[in-house]
Amino acid sequence: MNAGGSVIRSGLRYQPDERPPTTLALGLGLQLALLNIAAVMIIPTIVMRAAAQPEDYVAWAVFASVAICGATTMLQALRYGRIGSGHLLVMGTSAAYISICIEALAASGPALLAVLVVISSLVPIALSWRLSLFQRILTPTVSGTVIMLIPITVMPVMGDMLSSTPDGKLSPGAVLSAAATVVIISGFSLKGPAKLRLWAPIIGVAAGTVVGGFFGLYDVDRVAGADWINLPAIVWPGFNLDFGGDFWVLIPGFLLVAVIVSLRTISSCVAIQRISWRQSRAVDYRSIQGAMTVDGVGSFLSGLAGTVPGTTYTTSVPLIEITGVAARTAGLFAGAAFVALVFLPRAFAVVLAIPDAVFAAYFMVLLAMLFIVGLKIVIQDGLDKNKGFIVGAAFLVGFSFQYELIYPEFVSQFAGGLFRNGMTAGGLVAILLNLALSATGYRRYRMETELDMSVLPEIRSFLGDFASRSGWDAAMADRLDAVGEEALLTLVRQEERERRSLRLVVSREEGGAVLEFIVTPRGENIQDRLAMLPGESDETSIEQEVSLRLLRHLASSVRHQQYHDTDIVTVRVKATAADPAG
Repeated sequence: MNAGGSVIRSGLRYQPDERPPTTLALGLGLQLALLNIAAVMIIPTIVMRAAAQPEDYVAWAVFASVAICGATTMLQALRYGRIGSGHLLVMGTSAAYISICIEALAASGPALLAVLVVISSLVPIALSWRLSLFQRILTPTVSGTVIMLIPITVMPVMGDMLSSTPDGKLSPGAVLSAAATVVIISGFSLKGPAKLRLWAPIIGVAAGTVVGGFFGLYDVDRVAGADWINLPAIVWPGFNLDFGGDFWVLIPGFLLVAVIVSLRTISSCVAIQRISWRQSRAVDYRSIQGAMTVDGVGSFLSGLAGTVPGTTYTTSVPLIEITGVAARTAGLFAGAAFVALVFLPRAFAVVLAIPDAVFAAYFMVLLAMLFIVGLKIVIQDGLDKNKGFIVGAAFLVGFSFQYELIYPEFVSQFAGGLFRNGMTAGGLVAILLNLALSATGYRRYRMETELDMSVLPEIRSFLGDFASRSGWDAAMADRLDAVGEEALLTLVRQEERERRSLRLVVSREEGGAVLEFIVTPRGENIQDRLAMLPGESDETSIEQEVSLRLLRHLASSVRHQQYHDTDIVTVRVKATAADPAG
């Protein structure tokens, strides 16, 4: 931790904006592609075959899904304007859509599915465009809880795969290959040399595959029977624009799943930002907006192709923890590998022939690390009793619904069984509890004015009236006055010449007050600047950063959320010890 109080991650070798050696970036990109491509292929295969679609359409759906996920993975890494996160995020097909896509296909076929997916793709795009409006709902507490629920929802599938063999019976080979994978990945990650940690996942999977091969678990026939180069026939489903009864029955479910998937994207992007920089930074919500836009673009393309929509995967998060490489060039190579593999059926077969037990063991290691990442996000946001209740209740509901511990018959029938997914159920509970606590909190007072030092008397009067209505003493009123002045001074110094508006929202909370300064965006993040302030002995910095220093000492916390359309600086001020109202 530095003098300013920001966390330093010593194990990170390459940040997103740094260029590792090409061979290293290529190797990591191939790891990400090879270890994710099975899920990308399996999900559309499950959906299409469960809905009894012909094999030529199954092949087309898988081809389209892999190609789209590859293109959008590269788009995530690039970050062009409002598109892309600029981080190492892998795109893949979304398991959350499985049941509802099967229903759409069974009802009216691929043409209806295409229309429903295209319309639902507008949800993440709309949310990303005005994400600042939802900043009280989609908080780090909600995001961290959703990430913690991801392992809970995936564990049943992993459990089945751990014991999966060609004859459907548990064999020593499945156990030994899974054990070899876990031991080698964990051993190299925890105690191995720094260079070998970079390759720990691929070494572990290769070792597990070799062990499984001795027991006949590696499907050699699949590899031998695959073509070297081939393309499936284009089977475009068209669009069903009748908008009949099936459409209106299914569209609410698609829109709801799109919201849940968007929440997971937010969670993934928050998690990747937490571990991708050596010095801790405030969450960049503009990056999140870019990630959600790519989600929408990917889903729109999936709808045009008539296949299952995609989402942002979290597998790169624990992989960065293991390897220490967060460079976005690895994401470009991963996406390019996806695109290249769609033309190489034999390369597909080599990956898909790996025993299920090995895949499951690898993902078990990643899921354990992913749970800790979610827990860190929740803790770093400040775990008071209200947030603790939200996390506990949402996690308990998600776990219970996932494993059918609460009203299993009702849950399986309600909304087409949507809430059987623990991440969906827990995420909605977290959002609803957040809304309930916000609605039942203290009254909020607002004022709107111009962002200029000339409005300081108006702000002082507003804060003085608020302190008086809240029953606070003169000491607390003076502290609010000082915070308002220093925050305004800091914001004005950041501004360009054009005139901008300021909305100040204040409210009470247990033990103090909350001030929100809502303005249009600037460049630097105030929260980062506070964390990077040098030590108290640096006289030059004291003179240059006096407003920031005063703000840091007066406030109990400062949080700066930067969006493309809005900036929100939230300052919390504790009541003075002598104040009975505090």
